[in-house]
Amino acid sequence: MAVSALFLTLAGCSSSDVDQTTPGTRYEFNGATSAGEVIEATRRAVAPSFSGELLDGTPFDSADLDGDIAVLNFWGSWCAPCRVETPDFQAVYAEVRDQGVQFLGVDVKDDRQMASAFMTNVGAEYPSMFDPRGEVAMAFRGFPANVVPSTIVLDTEGRVAGVYTGAVARDDLQSVLSSLMQETGG
Repeated sequence: MAVSALFLTLAGCSSSDVDQTTPGTRYEFNGATSAGEVIEATRRAVAPSFSGELLDGTPFDSADLDGDIAVLNFWGSWCAPCRVETPDFQAVYAEVRDQGVQFLGVDVKDDRQMASAFMTNVGAEYPSMFDPRGEVAMAFRGFPANVVPSTIVLDTEGRVAGVYTGAVARDDLQSVLSSLMQETGG
C-alpha cells in the first residue's frame, strides 16, 4: 500500500510540461524579459499555435507567422498606455515590415467596433485579432492575460524570444527587433 501511495504521489508530480529553459520545448511563462533584451537562443521555447479572427472578420492562424520574426501585442481600446504605445508600434512596423518582421495586435476585453475605430484613429496598419476572452494569451501557458498592454516577440523559428508586460518603448522594441534580425543575418 505504501508503494502504491508513493507511485501515485510521484505520478501526480510528473508532467509533460517543460519550462522555457529547455531548447525546443513548449513555451511556459515564468517571467518577463528585461526591456530591450531578448532571451538567449538556447533558452527559447516554441510558442503555442493559435487561431482566431481578425477585427475585419478574416480568419487568422499563427502558422501565417512562420519563418518571420513576429511581434504579438495585446491591447484594448480602453487601455490608456495602449494609446501611447500603438502609434510607436505602427512607426516601427512601417520601418521593418519589408524585412521579415510581422506585427499582430491581439485585442482583448473589447468591443469589435471600438477596437476597429481605435486602430483606424491611431493609424495602425498591421492586423489585429479580435480576442475578447483572451484565448490567445491563455494559449501561452501561464502568460498573465490580464496585463494589457503586453508584448510577446517570436523569432523566425516560432520560439518566444521576449515577453514584455506593460508598455514597450519604441527604442526598446527597435533594439529587440534589431537583435533578432542580426541573428538571421538581416
